[in-house]
Amino acid sequence: MDASFRRARHPEQKEQRREAILAAARDLALDVGVARVSLGDIATAVGLVKSNVLRYFGTREEIYLQLTMSNGTDWAEAAGDRLAAASGIDQMAAALADSFAERPLYCDLVSHAETMLEHNVSLEVLHTYKLWAIGMYARVGEQIVAACPELSGREGASVVFAAGAFVGRLHPITRPPATLAELYAREPAIAAVFPPFRPALRRFIAATAAGLPAVRGESP
Repeated sequence: MDASFRRARHPEQKEQRREAILAAARDLALDVGVARVSLGDIATAVGLVKSNVLRYFGTREEIYLQLTMSNGTDWAEAAGDRLAAASGIDQMAAALADSFAERPLYCDLVSHAETMLEHNVSLEVLHTYKLWAIGMYARVGEQIVAACPELSGREGASVVFAAGAFVGRLHPITRPPATLAELYAREPAIAAVFPPFRPALRRFIAATAAGLPAVRGESP
């Protein structure tokens, strides 16, 4: 990294540095998973000391919440494109599941959002993130209702929320630690209990959407 970049003073240089930090965090997460990346790892990858990284992002978790929002916006746009051609619950569920399955980094981020990334961040960061999430649920929910008119607008948003919850439970199964992978190889009957990601996600989304009208009027 050249000296002029280290001495970033102008807004465009500061934005360049922010993007470099985000890119380094993204690449590391793709390589080893979000949970295994430390702030020191990110600083080393971008050629800075940790204190310099903290001038741009308050914590490691803030970096990954920012990536969650940017990747989630991309996911929502891709899901919307698929939903525009979908009709009925089965096609809607397939559209959401396919969009998630194509984005393993976003799935990993979703898996850690509530349990890790929402911790150790400021009130302002959480406010921004939660407003983004609510808006994303509403936008994709409206497109779900267009494909599944039997659902209300609130139920469409609930499907998006539920889909993220399913991703959080199912995605870690796709990257078992070495010892667990060895167990699955030795014991296929055990491995069979834990379903493939995309088919299970599609089925769970479809079941949720089909069941929501039956409990309409109950407390959420």
